[in-house]
Amino acid sequence: MTAAPRNRIVTCLWFDGNAREAAEFYAATFPDSHVGPALASPADNPSARQGQELTVDFTVLGQPFMGLNGGPHFRFNQAVSFQVFTETQEETDSYWAAITGNGGEESQCSWCRDRFGLYWQIVPRVLIEAINDPDRAAAKRAMEAMMTMRKIDMAAIEAARAGR
Repeated sequence: MTAAPRNRIVTCLWFDGNAREAAEFYAATFPDSHVGPALASPADNPSARQGQELTVDFTVLGQPFMGLNGGPHFRFNQAVSFQVFTETQEETDSYWAAITGNGGEESQCSWCRDRFGLYWQIVPRVLIEAINDPDRAAAKRAMEAMMTMRKIDMAAIEAARAGR
């Protein structure tokens, strides 16, 4: 049984009975991530029978989360997404492939959805630097290049920023 949370705030993510599967996927995908203890439901409720796993604690990139096996009543949407900042194209490609693989989905401008329905933005830091360039023409070129992409191509962003 899990103890009362030590953090003052933890993001609770509502899953349709597969919170542990999601937590294990995220822990396997990102560094500084792990699956923690679970809480079995102490009584029957609309989403779980007594003794079934109601919640599972997990950490992704050092951030604590709680997965709730809440049932099919609510779905994730693009109004909430997780931004993961990357340093290299290899890291960007790896996270993108993991998130979009096995039932995930690509979207525009660094956005993608995993097979559990959560939305992610896999964002190379180069992109943030480029669109914040004090040279507003360079920033505009980088932004316009990004708008044509799904997964961010760091070399193409740098080339656009440089005007090549």
